[in-house]
Amino acid sequence: MASATVMERLEAFRRTKLYDLLTAAPVIAWFIFSVAQMLPPLSQRAALVVLFVRTDPSVLPASLVFRTVSEIMTLVFFAVLIVMFAVRYVPQRGNPGIYPRFAAMAGTFSSLGFLLLPPQELSPALYLVSLLLLTGGTVFAIYAMLVLGRSISLVPEARRLVTRGPYALVRHPLYLGEMVAIAGIALQHLSVWALLLLCLAWAFQFQRRKYEERVLFQSFPEYEDYMAKTARLLPGVY
Repeated sequence: MASATVMERLEAFRRTKLYDLLTAAPVIAWFIFSVAQMLPPLSQRAALVVLFVRTDPSVLPASLVFRTVSEIMTLVFFAVLIVMFAVRYVPQRGNPGIYPRFAAMAGTFSSLGFLLLPPQELSPALYLVSLLLLTGGTVFAIYAMLVLGRSISLVPEARRLVTRGPYALVRHPLYLGEMVAIAGIALQHLSVWALLLLCLAWAFQFQRRKYEERVLFQSFPEYEDYMAKTARLLPGVY
């Protein structure tokens, strides 16, 4: 009887906002650390852009502008993640399996492996393409995340069903933005290892999508109709 009471209390605690905040704390701490690491070099690069603008804007390198903008967007992306993870809804249902959690973590953080690869010398046009992919993907991911709002989650969990904005067209716009941004990063490290890492990161994102859809299908009766009306990632393609 006492054991049952303890288990009931633990289960009740798992449904509280405090428990959800504790589970999100490591992720929030990581993104805060990432923001802190990005700020010093970004401030130096932004100051250099301002210096060019004040002295001779005609010689301002386009690559410097796009790199600065992409890093600012990445910084905004992390900042929004911190806020959303702190204020998100308590989940109604989760996927307790180990592999679904692993796939979600790997899909989110496997791109850190690019830090171990040396950057490649690219032509100005190719480097500009990589920055456009990175910036465009990050901006789209920020938009999707703002629409998703307090329903955000790292592992497969059901909080609230969001079907507006980009979610009216595809079921996983946030993942789409992340995958495009990762492609931009991979292009800057263009090599066999970078392509393999890109494929690995994308593969885990596809796995993550599958487990998330399973949880949402089990949680929301209207999700089946929503699936019939929307594509997974690209309208008319997939």
